[in-house]
Amino acid sequence: MKYKRILLKLSGEALMGTRQYGIDPERLSEYAKDIKEITNKGVEVAIVIGGGNIFRGVAGASKGMDRVQGDYMGMLATVINGLALQGALEDEDIPTRLQTAIKINEVAEPFIRRKAMRHLEKGRVVIFGGGTGNPYFTTDSAAVLRAIEVEADVILKGTRVDGIYNADPEKDETAIKFNSISFDEVLRKGLKVMDTTAFTLSQENELPIIVFDMNTKGNLLKVVSGEEIGTVVNV
Repeated sequence: MKYKRILLKLSGEALMGTRQYGIDPERLSEYAKDIKEITNKGVEVAIVIGGGNIFRGVAGASKGMDRVQGDYMGMLATVINGLALQGALEDEDIPTRLQTAIKINEVAEPFIRRKAMRHLEKGRVVIFGGGTGNPYFTTDSAAVLRAIEVEADVILKGTRVDGIYNADPEKDETAIKFNSISFDEVLRKGLKVMDTTAFTLSQENELPIIVFDMNTKGNLLKVVSGEEIGTVVNV
């Protein structure tokens, strides 16, 4: 395996499958099986998941809701998704811990860096819920922050697109895919990989990001094995 410890970033929308909102149990099960493939190879896995399938703070704010209130609702949505993913992973006999940035002691551990690293060393999957615990920060920022804290080798951003393009490949058939690209190039070309705060934090800490299609079975294993899947963003 090329990477020993990874942080997998999943969007909340990815859990919807073919639904309009909520959680698709089949999609959850597929993800759990893919994650099991790499844990069986000894890869240590941390996960940050979004909450957009349940609630988006920014969307709520655009309709007149208080932004801070909306962001806290979004954080709780990520905890719901984290619990669902934990259940799916445990159905595959993968020991899993859910840690949250906001205290919900009845359902999850509070985030403690040393404890999280210990879980990873023991082969447990660790899901980080609740974002960063602060409003105005996205789950992209939470993913980069947690990846740096637990000393992950790479951030794997699982999407429904197979990499980074110079235009939206779902709208533009002539869009060109990058196999690898530097942080500076991404900024210069104005490409959307993560929000600016998350992306800059990753760049400053020289933490590579790989954007790949998570919905194609076997891709996750290929990425951690070092195969050229998706787009690598590096220094």
